[in-house]
Amino acid sequence: MASPAPRYRQIETFLLDRIHRGAYPLHHRIPPEEQLARDFGVSRMTANKAIQNLVRQGYLVRQPGLGTFVTERKAESVLDEVLNIAAEVRGRGNAYRNEVLCREEIEADDEVALRLGVRLGSRVFHTLIVHRENEVPIQLEERYVNPKWAPDYLDTDFSRHTPNEVLVAACPISDVEHVVEAVPLDPQTATWLETTPGAPCLRMTRRTWSNEHLVSYARLIHPGERYKLRSSMRNLR
Repeated sequence: MASPAPRYRQIETFLLDRIHRGAYPLHHRIPPEEQLARDFGVSRMTANKAIQNLVRQGYLVRQPGLGTFVTERKAESVLDEVLNIAAEVRGRGNAYRNEVLCREEIEADDEVALRLGVRLGSRVFHTLIVHRENEVPIQLEERYVNPKWAPDYLDTDFSRHTPNEVLVAACPISDVEHVVEAVPLDPQTATWLETTPGAPCLRMTRRTWSNEHLVSYARLIHPGERYKLRSSMRNLR
């Protein structure tokens, strides 16, 4: 016989059930720790653990002196991994779609040549794609690919396969470099992401290698109010 779930998990399940059913809508104040502890016959520490877990997962937000409230959960990516954004969105139980704004073969300018490790003027593949979660834009992806390592990249049906899926299939990723900055949105990018010019955003610059081959250079822009990046470190001594 399976052992019962820990009591804090039971509280988490209780709260999540009400959030998902709409009994606790957006901005609703959940019961305080003291009440949850009484209702479930546990200590305040146990109730606090359940609430803290849901805060970390992005379902709740604490407001000192006011209580704990249901919040709009931001899309989230793991910073120290390269994941397929379509799988991330669907893993959250949401609908994924993208729009291809541009797909072309171009000559590498100074920046692209330097970042992609090719000669100035080399022919490279370029795509510009908006990724959507439940029809809300969550990422603008501008990507440059060395055709030598992914020659069929521009022939991809991106409505079925994301750039990440295509590149991983062609060249399994061995190394990744990430640089993350907070920058304001320019007017054109704000239009593509359906938000306000000057609004804060997260811009991630990513380069990926397959063994010794530098395959791809991408700039990924996320609206700050809709997205967050997470990283974890283990076995620190």
